[in-house]
Amino acid sequence: MRPETAMRSARATTPDLFDGAADAGGPAVAPWLEALGPGALVWRGGAAAEAAALLAEVQALVAQAPFRHPVTPGGFRMSVAMSNCGALGWVSDARGYRYDAVDPDSGRPWPTMPRRFGELAARAAAQAGYPGFAPDACLINRYEPGARLSLHQDRNERDFSAPIVSVSLGLPAVFLFGGGRRSDPTTRVPLVHGDVAVWGGPSRLRYHGVLALKDGEHAATGNCRINLTFRRAG
Repeated sequence: MRPETAMRSARATTPDLFDGAADAGGPAVAPWLEALGPGALVWRGGAAAEAAALLAEVQALVAQAPFRHPVTPGGFRMSVAMSNCGALGWVSDARGYRYDAVDPDSGRPWPTMPRRFGELAARAAAQAGYPGFAPDACLINRYEPGARLSLHQDRNERDFSAPIVSVSLGLPAVFLFGGGRRSDPTTRVPLVHGDVAVWGGPSRLRYHGVLALKDGEHAATGNCRINLTFRRAG
């Protein structure tokens, strides 16, 4: 596996990210719903059963559009490595934050979103009361130890009526779910392998982020976390 298409921090003793390795930990638990707020929830374990297949798709996608660390308009290198698939991809550079149909690194369209991705996002959205969700953008994030995402709103989409669907794979993370202002208190929401967070409606523009990822090993991803974030951007 080429370094730029792999989870670069995975230890040599860790099974390959895409070999279908069983999850570390105890016995599987049936998926269940946990409310976060109005129009927002976590579908606990909602993606666990197909996690290996999702990660296999990720490998194929980042072989076409490798992970990179975007630079903010202010010139700061983001700690989270990113790629995209779908009709539109989220990009950040000196020109600002935006969606673009073309990968700026290659000049080619972003890889097609796998059918499995769209179907999972639609099922998760329906669990939260948003039937018919059809994402046209999937941001693929790779968190290595120390990587974090500061509080922000998802405001670059044209239509705020569609929810955000976020799938967690690999190492656990702490999701920060805030309010309508950056200064509002936040709730710390632990997310583990296979969890899916959904927020929309009255919660669509709430501030959110991810605390710095702690060091660790996961049977499916090694020393990192993969996050798939689905949006209706166009």
